[in-house]
Amino acid sequence: MLCTKELLKLELFQALSTERLEWVCDRASAINLNKGEVLVREGDAALGFLILTEGRIGITRQSDGVEMPIGQHEAPAFFGETQILTDEIVPVTLRSFTDCRLHRLSNEDFLSLLHECRTFERIIFQTVTKRSRGLESFIRSREKMAALGTLAAGLAHELNNPAAALVRALKDVTPALIELQRMNLATGRAQLTEAEVQKWSEERDRGYDAIVTRQVDAVTLSDREDELLTWLEDYGIEDAWNLATPLAEAGVEIDSLEQLTSPWRNDPTELRDMGVRWLGLSFEVMSTIKGGLRSAERISELVQSMKSYSHLDQGAQQLVDVHQGIEDTIRLFSSKLRHGVTVQRSYDPTIPKILAYGSELNQVWTNLIDNAIDAMNDKGILEVITKNKGDHLIVTITDSGTGIPAEVRSRIFEPFFTTKPVGKGTGLGLEMVRRIVENRHHGSISIDSNPGRTSFSVCLPLHP
Repeated sequence: MLCTKELLKLELFQALSTERLEWVCDRASAINLNKGEVLVREGDAALGFLILTEGRIGITRQSDGVEMPIGQHEAPAFFGETQILTDEIVPVTLRSFTDCRLHRLSNEDFLSLLHECRTFERIIFQTVTKRSRGLESFIRSREKMAALGTLAAGLAHELNNPAAALVRALKDVTPALIELQRMNLATGRAQLTEAEVQKWSEERDRGYDAIVTRQVDAVTLSDREDELLTWLEDYGIEDAWNLATPLAEAGVEIDSLEQLTSPWRNDPTELRDMGVRWLGLSFEVMSTIKGGLRSAERISELVQSMKSYSHLDQGAQQLVDVHQGIEDTIRLFSSKLRHGVTVQRSYDPTIPKILAYGSELNQVWTNLIDNAIDAMNDKGILEVITKNKGDHLIVTITDSGTGIPAEVRSRIFEPFFTTKPVGKGTGLGLEMVRRIVENRHHGSISIDSNPGRTSFSVCLPLHP
């Protein structure tokens, strides 16, 4: 049984009379925990007001499927007051580090003490404030790290493809250049006339232009490839299929090949087909370099998007292009969007740059777009609409997901409130959005939700 001596070890009970302390001892029920045993799990209903008189209890919270330690209670200690006051589920898991002895007061008995003693009440509310801030700070850090991890994973995925393509291009182009040098030496020894060299060079230059400007469409390319393959095989060139594609991409005509190769048809040496091979290899090198440049440009574009998204090179508050910020965010989510989400944009071109905290504003777009993708289970339509209303602008982000139930719609901006399963949502994403929009930018955010269509509208002043 709980004794008054154990209660007086806690400042909370030192203001109570002896009579009231004995009342607490009489009404408290004992709970014994073995080492490693769970007292309560995240998402469970509250147990009541708990007094820990012996042992140590660890506090964890689910984050992306992993239990993250966030603190501990060591005897003498008390906890459980927040859930009684807020009537919320338990936001953490409590597991004993050692054998523990606890005593439980019912909700009614705890509230009775709270209302009759001002000192008791003051200490309880100070504790609630302290613990709420600690939990919020931890979850905010995890939220930011999770968002950073999501963006980093998406960025790494997006960078991987162009980076791999660039590596392949550099590997392929080196042996091709070496072979071209050998061909140039061989034809030099053959002492071609200046007119012959000029014809081959002109055909090569025309092909380069065709590759760079993409003059050949896909249907024509396929037909021309088949025709060139037939001609090359008739001419007697080994591995003709290797040359058909680059020659077709360069727009080479069979008549041109007939004219260029006519002086060499009866040559018994490798010069008979070297000119054709030289052309095909030259075009292949050009296509490879062009592909490598596209990959390098894509990498540069992604890096620039990330730099622009985070506003690394600018001060805390600057003139921000809202459309650019949205596009940077969408680009960083491209790996998630490509699974089945169609993005529809309607941007008002009259919206000017606004004075804002660019990095924070992009966190707003990140949370809203990420939530929209999750709501659609990665498949559906994401609409982004902007409007200029004269003294303010409105950004509306709409998804085609299942919608938000009417009974919880008024609570979605509350700290720690989430409709996602335990471990999947922290309940601070939308709260952070509201704080950034309202407190930092003096704007407002509203929601309209029906099954199949949920819209978040962010209103920001054009001239704060």
